[in-house]
Formats: sequence, C-alpha cells, structure tokens
Amino acid sequence: MLVKVFSSAVYGVQAYTITVEVNIGGGFGYAMVGLPDNAVKESKERIFTALKNNQLDVPKHKIVINLAPADVRKEGSSYDLPIAIGILAASGQVDVQNLQNTLILGELSLDGTLQPIKGALPIAIEAKKKGFKRMILPQINAGEAAIVNDVEIYGVQNLSQAVDLLNGNSTIEPIAFDTRALFQQAQQEYEVDFSDVKGQDNIKRAMEVAAAGGHNIILIGAPGAGKTMLAKRLPTILPPLSLQEALETTKIHSVAGKLHHKKGLVAIRPFRNPHHTISDVALVGGGIFPQPGEISLAHNGVLFLDELPEFKRTVLEVMRQPLEERCVTISRAKFTVEFPASFMLVAAMNPCPCGYYNHPEKECLCAPGQVQKYMSKVSGPLMDRIDIHIEVTPVPFKELSSKVKPESSATIRERVIKARNIQQKRFKDMQGIHCNAQMHSALVRKICVINEESENLLRTAMQKLGLSARAYDRILKVARTIADLADSENILAEHIAEAIHYRSLDRQSWGG
Repeated sequence: MLVKVFSSAVYGVQAYTITVEVNIGGGFGYAMVGLPDNAVKESKERIFTALKNNQLDVPKHKIVINLAPADVRKEGSSYDLPIAIGILAASGQVDVQNLQNTLILGELSLDGTLQPIKGALPIAIEAKKKGFKRMILPQINAGEAAIVNDVEIYGVQNLSQAVDLLNGNSTIEPIAFDTRALFQQAQQEYEVDFSDVKGQDNIKRAMEVAAAGGHNIILIGAPGAGKTMLAKRLPTILPPLSLQEALETTKIHSVAGKLHHKKGLVAIRPFRNPHHTISDVALVGGGIFPQPGEISLAHNGVLFLDELPEFKRTVLEVMRQPLEERCVTISRAKFTVEFPASFMLVAAMNPCPCGYYNHPEKECLCAPGQVQKYMSKVSGPLMDRIDIHIEVTPVPFKELSSKVKPESSATIRERVIKARNIQQKRFKDMQGIHCNAQMHSALVRKICVINEESENLLRTAMQKLGLSARAYDRILKVARTIADLADSENILAEHIAEAIHYRSLDRQSWGG
C-alpha cells in the first residue's frame, strides 16, 4: 500500500514542503531514496525501535521510502515522525484519511519521545501558504509554531500521542493564543536600564544619537570605563520591534535553534556579543548546510564586538558587505542562501595595548608607534562604516557616589522614537531606506543641506582637526540625526559642532 505524508525542510530562512512516500509491498527489506543525508538514513533504527517500544507493529514486508522532491538533499532528524506515521498508515495502523492537509515533523527517541526541531516558525508560515489545516510537531516547539494563525498546531510528547491524535482517540486540543497580546506583554522585558549608569552623560548622548539614526558606533576608552555596560543598554533605547520585525527575527532564531522554547516570539531587540576568537563562518554564517551567523542573529538588533582589535582581521573584513547591503549571501555549488543582517554595530576597544593612552590620571606604558600599530588592526574601510567615534573616560568618584537617579531608558527611548518617526516620513517613498544611517552619498547631498555658517564651521574643523575626507558625509548624516532629535527642520551650526565631536578617530592627532 502506498501512503503520502507531508513534512517540511528549511533552507536559509525559507521552508519547503517535502512529501514522504511510503510503500509496503511484497518481499523483504528496507530502502530509502530521495537524497537523504546520514541523519535521515540512520532514522531506520530509531523508528523501528520506537515502534516496538510503543507496542506498535513493524511490517514484515519490504518498505520503500521516497523523500520528494528527490533532487533536493534532505538533512536532519525531523523526518523521523512523518516516516514512522507513513509506515503505520501503510500497514493499516493509522487512518490514512486523517493525513490529508496535515504537516508532520519531529525527531524520535528510542522510547518514542519526541525531541525538539529547528525552524518550526518558518515551517508553520509555509504550511499556511500551502493550505495545510494542521501541524503535528514536538510539544516543545508548539508555542513557536502557534504564532501563525489559521493553522491548527498540535504539540505531542511522543509517538503514541501522535498515533492516537491521527486515529481520533486523543483529547489533545490545538494550541491557541493571542499573538499580539503576547507580543505587547513581552516588549518591556529588559533586565538592564540606562538609569543603572552613573555619570557618562556625553556617552549616553552619543548612544541616543546612534539609536535615533541607526548609526554604528565605536567606544574607545580605558579598561573599566564602562564601555560594555553602556553597550549592553543600547537595545533598551531603540524603538520597539514591530510585529513584522519580530516575526523576521524569530524565524532566524528558530532556524538556528537559538529560540527560547518558553517564549514563542522574539519580542525585544536581539543583543549578540560574540567573543573575539570567533571564526568568520560563525560570524556571517555558512557551513556545508548554511546556518545563520551572529550578524543574522543580531538582525533588527545590536551586534556588540568588544575588544575590536583582538578580532582576526579576516573576521572583521567579511562584515563590510553585510554592513552596506543589510543581508549576507552564502553561495554553494548547488544552491545559494540569503540571510537578513540589518543590525546596528556597536564596537568597543582600548586605545592602546596597555589601555591607558589619553587617560587623565594613568600613564601609558606603550612604546612609540605601538598605539598607531594597535589602532591599525582595524582597517580603514571597516572604520569608514562606523559613523560615531566617542572616547569613554573613567567616571569620577563624585559622580559614582551621587544620589541623583540618572535618566531612564524609557525617557530616552521616547525621544528616539520621535526622531525615527520623522525619518520614516522623510524616507517613506525610498526603497530600503528607513533611517539616516542608510543614506547613500547622493541622498546625503540632497537631504543634508547646510547653511553658510555650518559650512564654514565644517571647513574649519576639517582643516584644523585634520579630519579625513571620509568623515565629511558621516558628519552630515549624524548632524541630520541630531537635528531630528531637536525637531529642527534645518541642520544648524550647533548640530554640525556636536557631530564633529563624534569623529575622534579621524583626527590626525589620535595615536600620535
């Protein structure tokens, strides 16, 4: 008897329907075709053992399994449950009629327990597009898939529950919850706040400007000055995720297997903080079967690179294209996968190997030329993509011991949201541009028009401070954001002056 069971596979962040065809006929043996990888081939022992341990009959005739389409390689262990159900249906132990419009997936343990799978959300989205009415999957992934409406999601713990459900002998109800209510409830779950940071008002201001315009930022300062503490609080002042952004982000985390199973939806902006020993593949994504890297896991959030010069140069250089394109394309001989990667880059570094160059109290112990050598570990093209450079100095005892409560993240976020709304109106007719940081040079010339006073100030700064040519556009973009925060239609001289202050590393005097 021939039976068809529907399952799914994930490539990149997109899901595709896979048809598991099971035929039981004359003879003896077991055969699987359709380009299965080793994990799929090994499913035979898991499935047969699980069937026996759940008092289900293993057919004594020849079993042939085809995974269609046969020209697409199948990987992973999520085909265990659909294959097992197909065998049971073909041998008359499961009602074939109940397999219609049903998508099934899950990994089996030897006792029939279901293990979690990756990519439940994109699979559920694809199931809805293809017109499936219900999904059966491991209970631990059910909340993630239930975000999608119009598909009944059944979470089962083991093989026996799945069989009972398909035979109409189960009391398991489909999971249902209000996605929007869950999303609104989880949006304020930050564990940190800018009110925890004493002093550093100028750095907080720079972070606010970065958040308001979507600008990349680098913090340079001595050890213990508070660079990491400040960076970790940046997501708390960014505008809240929209539901569409939350779904995009959740899909990526689902595919990577990084989603917290008790939270079906990523409702707050991601903050990724990879160690400096990370490889280039782990950062941008890749592998034999490409998986998203850290820059994609930071999509719609913040990627924080602490101790920037300690990262391998090749690792930093592979970020240059994703920083511009807001996505990363990974090509293999037979297929190409694209992962979204629209993130804010926040970097932190010491000014020199000993960490005390330009320190107000401690003396730098580095030899002549060492500071410049240390700074040159970060290439010019990468630094060119960072709009704001700010020096972080240690907080004086007077400010540390102050009883005055600093400004909260919520207060700062209100100003950021207001500035972002201005930018959304400005760029509403421009494809792929949502904030000031994404403007290209031609657009900067068109939008960032300055008066004569501002132009004279910028010319003087370029000459006297030795600012590089690449700093020109960056200053104009940041000045536009500062003007938006001030609700000013025009860029004024005071906005240009503040933007110039945020280009520390472009000064010729830096690093000797």
